Amino acid sequence: MTINLRCIVALAAMLSALPAFAAEQIKVVERPVGETTVDLGAKGDSVGDMLVFANGVFDAANKTQVGSDQGYCVRTIVGKSWECFWTLTLKAGQITVEGPFMDEGDSLFSVTGGTGKYAGAKGSMKLHPRDAKSSSYDFTYDLL
Repeated sequence: MTINLRCIVALAAMLSALPAFAAEQIKVVERPVGETTVDLGAKGDSVGDMLVFANGVFDAANKTQVGSDQGYCVRTIVGKSWECFWTLTLKAGQITVEGPFMDEGDSLFSVTGGTGKYAGAKGSMKLHPRDAKSSSYDFTYDLL
């Protein structure tokens, strides 16, 4: 019994040392102006092509730049989706996301981590096109 109690105390001490992360919702707007598609497969849109980007990110009103994002996507289903990974950089830290970017409509990504204020971040990020031309996107991060 003594060993089990020691293990529990040690585990509790380790868990209390982990950074505490409070739930938070962050809403920003991305303006995709720094994108390049790299044609790696068959000529034209094909499986394996890459989309690489670095863009400014603005407040929810789309007025003031509050950070940036950068990452890449690999075409997985022609005319339907890409598999993406990127990092959002804000003044308080970074948040990483991963998941499928749909050619049409909304996309839902997993928050896979963070740094600074966002260390240990988990949750989801919803991407919503603001118009039919995809000239900007609403990003809603729901952090746990």
